[in-house]
Amino acid sequence: SRELFVLTYGALVAQLCKDYEKDEDINTCLDQMGYGIGVRLIDDFLARSAVKKCHSYSETTDMIAQVAFKMYLGVTPSVSCNSSAGNEFSLILDENPLVDFVEELPAERASICYCNILCGVIRGALEMVHLAAEVTFLQDRLKGDAVTEIGITFLRKAEERKHKRN
Repeated sequence: SRELFVLTYGALVAQLCKDYEKDEDINTCLDQMGYGIGVRLIDDFLARSAVKKCHSYSETTDMIAQVAFKMYLGVTPSVSCNSSAGNEFSLILDENPLVDFVEELPAERASICYCNILCGVIRGALEMVHLAAEVTFLQDRLKGDAVTEIGITFLRKAEERKHKRN
């Protein structure tokens, strides 16, 4: 259930706070955990969703938002393209289920990216379908931002992908 997952995730982050002194180490650990999950989760996603091959970065990002987030977290982020090259996108979450029971980060842990596991999951899943991407939190409501925003930058331009196929 979603509540059990969210509570378990909170306990995991709390344990990492005890295990690591530096917030950067916690952020790296969460990203690496997420990456491992994403690498394994993509097979389940492809089997359960029966999605067709995406032909653009825009289609891929829409699939992440409209199908994957809905399937695994029960939310559908909005998507915006942030570059004229068409390789940078934002997922904007009005609701982030991972923080359902979190009011705020402790002042001494203000640089923790609490939901960094999501960035790793997206990056790992994309890598398994041969799409190298940089995935980072751009804004976070836990840090006082107006929205929670995840940035996805595909590392090859769309033209480079087309040329590689030919």
